[in-house]
Parts: sequence; C-alpha cells; structure tokens
Amino acid sequence: MKLSVVTLNYKTPDLTLSCTESLYRQFRHEFENGTIEHIIVDNLSEDGSVEKIQKEIKEKNYKNVKLIPNSENAGFGRGCNLGAQHAKGDFVLFLNSDTQVENRDFLEMADFLSAHPEVAIIGGKMKNSNGTAQLSAGKFYSLPYVFLMLLGLERFGFMKRSPDAISKVDWVSGGCMMVNKKLFEKIGSFDKNIFMYMEDMELCFRAKKHKYLTYFYPNTNVIHKAQGSSNRSFAIAHIYKGIVYFYQKHMPHWQFFLVQWLLRTKAVLLIAVGRLTNNRYLYETYEKALGNI
Repeated sequence: MKLSVVTLNYKTPDLTLSCTESLYRQFRHEFENGTIEHIIVDNLSEDGSVEKIQKEIKEKNYKNVKLIPNSENAGFGRGCNLGAQHAKGDFVLFLNSDTQVENRDFLEMADFLSAHPEVAIIGGKMKNSNGTAQLSAGKFYSLPYVFLMLLGLERFGFMKRSPDAISKVDWVSGGCMMVNKKLFEKIGSFDKNIFMYMEDMELCFRAKKHKYLTYFYPNTNVIHKAQGSSNRSFAIAHIYKGIVYFYQKHMPHWQFFLVQWLLRTKAVLLIAVGRLTNNRYLYETYEKALGNI
C-alpha cells in the first residue's frame, strides 16, 4: 500500500465524515484497489461518534476506510501515533478532521518523499474557505522567534508562511503532514508528552537532529475550516506548555530558564491587565497558561 491517511476524531463526527467523503471522492479508484486507506482514530469522544462513523462507513460501502476507537483521549500526537501503528502504507498523511480535499496531489507528495530519501516530512498547503493561504510552515522557536511571538508579531508572518514553491522549511503543520513511515518510526514518532500543539514542530526538530529534512509542498488544495476540537484559550495554554517542554528537552538550561521566565512574566502581566479591565477571557486564559509553565 502506498499511502495511509490518519485522521483524529474527537466529538466532530460530521466534520470527520465530510473529510472522509472528500478523500474518497478524489481517490475512489485508489481506495478500491488498495493503494490508499483512511484510518480514523476516535479519541474517546463518548458522544456517539463511533457508532455514527461506523454506520456511514458501512452504508456507503467505503473500501479501506476503518475506525479505531481509542480507550482514552490521548491528544493529537498519541492519537496519530496509534493510527500510524495500524497504517499499512509506505507513507502516512496526518490530516485534520476539519479539512476538505479538493485535488489529488497527495500522491505527488508521496512520490516526492519516495524520490528524496533524505526528506522525512512534507507538509501540504492549507487554505481558508475564501481561498486565502493559511500559514502552515514555520521557523523553529529559537529565542529571537520566542521574543517575536511574545510581542504578538507572529501574526505578521515573521515566523510562519505558506511558500508558493516546493521549499525546505524548519517545520510544517500537523494538520496536513505526510511522513515516510519508516523514518517516522526511526525518529520516534510524535512525542507522547505533548497533548496538543507544538508536537509538529518538535517532530520536525527531531528529524533535523537525525539529519533528515522537512519540506513544504504548495500544490495541494486542502480547505481547512479550523472548526476542530479546541478553542483559542485552550490553544494558548497548551502552546505555552509546549514551548517550555520543547526548551527543557532540546535547548541549553539557561535558555530553558529564560524562556520559562519570559512566558511567566507575560502571563502574569496579562492576568493583571485582565483583572484591572474585568476581561474574564484574558485573565482566565493566562491563568491556565501560567499553570502550564
């Protein structure tokens, strides 16, 4: 088998099934002849997702589409690892449930990995519903980029981008990320200690430490609705936690302590501002972030 697509479901069965339908529409022949499979991992949704997804797979007679119920909500990385363990493909594509696939270029991405054994990971371009590109490739969070993030400059494209040509990059988004399965296993798969956010960058950083490259592939046409299983407050708290963990794992001690101090200082300041202005969202968000540092 050439390609296994792994999608996590957590209380988003309609989005997941819509994603499956879009995949099957583009690759019906490949699904039916066993070139491609779709593995859906349900992260213990407990909302009827398992039954609903299983019913639709059966009713629509999808070939090589299967559901794996997880025994816990394992987060993004560990959920994807579970799907990859069941994957039969030479290449594994991790694809968010809130996406729509609108062309067949995943096969070309797999061909690129096959032709370039020095490349372990390749990311695809994702777009908003209005056709504008999402910034889904970025720079590693070195100290200068952490400063930029804390100053709120990340939104201006200093750290993330969406290249228009096939390009070597530091890291790509896990929302549309393809890996060489053998190299993914060699590198060590997603870090099980990261629940959600930062696991994609950390994986690409480990790939680099193993002397493998990460590339961005701009020809995919994936619409990302960004209607998944988390909200902005949750994201900020887990991004803070992920940055601290990344520095603790990979960087010198002095950098770890500096970043930890910087994140704490910003969180404390924004909690104070939130309290003074009675902005409940602000102080509750950064209280959660502070608790994760």
